Amino acid sequence: MSAAWTVGIDLGTTHTVVACAPAQGRVDTIRLFDIEQLVAPGEVAARPLLPSMRYHPAPGELAPGDLALPWAPPAAGYAAVIGSLARQLGAQVPGRLVVSAKSWLSHAAVERLAPILPWGAAADVLKVSPVEASASYLAHLRAAWNHRYPTALLEHQELVLTVPASFDDAARALTVEAARDAGLPLLRLLEEPQAALYDWLFRHRDALGKALERTRLVLVCDVGGGTTDLSLVRVDWDGAEPRLERIAVGRHLMLGGDNMDLALAHLAEARLDTAAGQTAARLSAGQLSQLVERCRAAKERLLAADAPASAQVTLLGAGSRLVGGARSVTLSREEVERIVVDGFFPQVAATELPRRERASGLVAFGLPYASDPAVTRHIAGFLQQHASAGLPDALLLNGGVFRADAIAARLHATLGAWRGAPLQTLHNADPDVAVARGAVAYALARRGLAPKIGGGSARSYFLPLDDGKGRAVCVLPQGSEEGREIRLEGRNFELRVGEPVRFHLVSTTAGGAGQPTPLAGELVDLGERDVQPLPPVATVVRADGGTARRHIPVQLVTMLTEVGTLEVHCISASDPMQRWKLEFQLRTDSTAPASAGAGLPPRFGEALECIERVFGARDREVGPKAVKQLRTQLEALLGSRERWPTALLRPLFDALWQRARGRHRSADHERLWLSLAGWCLRPGFGDALDGWRIAQLWSIFELGVQHRRDRQVDAEWWTLWRRVAGGLDDAAQARLLEDFAINLRGEEAGIHVRPPRLVKGGWDDMVRMGASLERIPADHKVEIGDWLVERLQRPGAAGDPQARDTWTLWAIGRIGARAPLYGSAHGVVPAAAAVAWLDALLALDWKRVEGAAASAANLARLSGDRARDLSLEARERVIARLEAHRAPAPWIARVREVVPLDEAGERGVFGEALPPGLRLIG
Repeated sequence: MSAAWTVGIDLGTTHTVVACAPAQGRVDTIRLFDIEQLVAPGEVAARPLLPSMRYHPAPGELAPGDLALPWAPPAAGYAAVIGSLARQLGAQVPGRLVVSAKSWLSHAAVERLAPILPWGAAADVLKVSPVEASASYLAHLRAAWNHRYPTALLEHQELVLTVPASFDDAARALTVEAARDAGLPLLRLLEEPQAALYDWLFRHRDALGKALERTRLVLVCDVGGGTTDLSLVRVDWDGAEPRLERIAVGRHLMLGGDNMDLALAHLAEARLDTAAGQTAARLSAGQLSQLVERCRAAKERLLAADAPASAQVTLLGAGSRLVGGARSVTLSREEVERIVVDGFFPQVAATELPRRERASGLVAFGLPYASDPAVTRHIAGFLQQHASAGLPDALLLNGGVFRADAIAARLHATLGAWRGAPLQTLHNADPDVAVARGAVAYALARRGLAPKIGGGSARSYFLPLDDGKGRAVCVLPQGSEEGREIRLEGRNFELRVGEPVRFHLVSTTAGGAGQPTPLAGELVDLGERDVQPLPPVATVVRADGGTARRHIPVQLVTMLTEVGTLEVHCISASDPMQRWKLEFQLRTDSTAPASAGAGLPPRFGEALECIERVFGARDREVGPKAVKQLRTQLEALLGSRERWPTALLRPLFDALWQRARGRHRSADHERLWLSLAGWCLRPGFGDALDGWRIAQLWSIFELGVQHRRDRQVDAEWWTLWRRVAGGLDDAAQARLLEDFAINLRGEEAGIHVRPPRLVKGGWDDMVRMGASLERIPADHKVEIGDWLVERLQRPGAAGDPQARDTWTLWAIGRIGARAPLYGSAHGVVPAAAAVAWLDALLALDWKRVEGAAASAANLARLSGDRARDLSLEARERVIARLEAHRAPAPWIARVREVVPLDEAGERGVFGEALPPGLRLIG
């Protein structure tokens, strides 16, 4: 069935917008699709903007008829409210509104498929994942479209869905998954800044040469609700017609209108007074979310062209005090302009780069907002990274914030000062809807019906051959168009499956020695070309159908995508239905450090020989002395093991794993192998192939240890799993928790028969391992923490070496920490449980109980997310005790403000050193 419509969807942080045009024939106008939605209980209206929000009503809050939509009768069960009514209800009732789901899609520190939104909501409020929330908005507009066009269903149309240019692979994949869950499996992705420019080009298509006659470089600045996207587009001339090519895209920047609303909410919160004139208590996460919505509306009124002098912001009460408990503050136009314009768009020098603040006032709701809120400084940094292109002479602004003339004028003035001359304005009259319209214009451009951006790939890409002759096969010629598949005819390859492999690509900007641009599949000599390597793709390719073959003949098909990746499809020569996709990220950060696998130490080969002598097949009779000396030999060859980087540790682990059978030869062998393997794979993540390594390592868990009567072997077994716990999934951590419980609480729980292969664990080893399981459910963490604290408070605990052991105290701080080291932020224990544990720690004599101060500091460490953080009163109690105890200044700073962990802090929280260059996300 051929499509009747071309549809562009802007799934925005704040609004979702749909535009469309006929899919056949000439198109003169791209129009908006007004989306039917609830605008009041029981009242439906069609509006061009669908607020990207969903409200989860309490039981009985709304009658079934209040939620009826034209395509859906009143729901008998639970139904969420989506769109305009959701925004209205969320502004009245705190803790039930899902907002900024799009921002959560790019937040790697949480489990984005887990039900975590509304963030910080009470336990009795329904929660959904960021993917589910995004899918619900798309499902709503699909239902609205299909209701209006029942003979042209949305899923059968030509669809283009826009995403931020700075979205990484994971965020883009989750966006596609949300669309698929909404019943929209077939669509193209397009970057939002590019879509905004496509809209401008379409509207000026009849006189494009005249409109761009003085333009050589366009800066597209797209400030949405949750992100700021920057792109540079070069304008060349082919005769009288301009030719546009995108040459640079900014890095991911979580900074947008949400941050401005939050800054105003912080100002309003500071002014809120109780009816009695006393200082109000700090707002909960739900109340702050409600206040942010109120401040958003005030901001839009006060920055409009006909703005009043001031606007009132009212925070409603809760429950029976909904109206009577309301509190209000007044925001003036002058102070809103000062906070938003001067705070987010300060007039700075072109050399002033983004600041790395110790703590950001814009941290809330669990989202990692940019520490420097100044958009202009981020633009300066972006232009410095691409200084070879020169300064832009034209500016296209997109996003609802630029409806405020003061903001647009400030940005123009700042860029004009850098350039020494005003920039040409590419006028965007409708920044709220330009992206959706531009998505349609892009589809038209693909059919030759509208101006197009880009002359194809700016470089040629090659797959080097391992033949020792410096040759490579061209997989994507320079000039290849985006979205077009290229088959490498006449070239057959062999793909290794079932084990880790690395794929390397290099690129060139021109032919070598005056040679023409190579063709796809052409074999070339790289020795005559200036090549640039790309970050390799490391993966494990798995064959379908349980084939036992280790190598499969394949042909290659490549495609340059619209979102900056090179897709390489390996297609089985014997079964074309078998395809394996690899994606290479072509846009690399020029300031990023070199690839971790850039090189190994010169004596690495000797280190492998030492490992082979101890664990390999050749020398089975190696003596105990040689086994015990292996660690010392490795450090003599490679340096202190605490300074071994991930790029060295993982090849060492691979060597140990290949010789894993050798660990059974003696207790000395097993102790050493377990110790080195855990050390070289810690913390279980950090390298592209760690998932595969962890899966291989986990296969030995149920086997246990060979020398089970050796207590040190047992200890090293549990140390291994503690060190790699960050790479274990929920199921594996739950399995470790079972053995933790039996080893420490078996007798207490009435378990007298131990599993035959259970490895015994001592108190310190098991407590440290149990506290490292950040992916177990929060209620299990609470149970462990309560048990440890109960032992701490028992009569006679002062004489119990385990109850107040240093590692016991460390475990309490680790389990109750507000900022997890690798687990999802939504999995922390409730603040109430952490406060109870803190009270127990504060009751101790810190001079006599070593480790109590460090535990309290870790437990109270500030994350910046008020849904997780302890109250200000609780943290002030900890700060006072730490100061009286003369604790290290970094401990106190971590409780007082949001600061990243330094190396010593990581060692204290993680329990030992991390590989150099690897930082934990907590």
